[in-house]
Amino acid sequence: MDDYPLLNLFLTMLYLFLWVMWFFLLFKVITDLFRDHSLNGWAKAGWLVLVILLPYVGVLIYLIVRGRSMHERDEKLARDSEAAFRDYVRRAAGTEGGSSGSGHVNDLAKLAELKDKGAISPEEYEQAKAKLLA
Repeated sequence: MDDYPLLNLFLTMLYLFLWVMWFFLLFKVITDLFRDHSLNGWAKAGWLVLVILLPYVGVLIYLIVRGRSMHERDEKLARDSEAAFRDYVRRAAGTEGGSSGSGHVNDLAKLAELKDKGAISPEEYEQAKAKLLA
């Protein structure tokens, strides 16, 4: 350990960090390349060959030429995922609007409102609630 100075250790760690970051960037470019639906197969193959044969130059060219659209595709994917999640939550909670009813939560709220107004008796409310929850 005496023949390996502290500065060399820091440089080795820096090189290792840069090497790992390089692979993250390379994988990001390749996944973006396959996620892009606006490119045809030949264009994807050309970019892939460029990125694999000339990795540093190819990735830098890809980022310069297609960096903005890469960001837009990431934003669109995030928006689509968020919308799909919200739609799933709405369907799972049963609060989706529709002509045949809005789900158990809204039906129970309507029953409680009818009971509070006196339109139905507490016994009728309990029967309807039991029927709805069954």
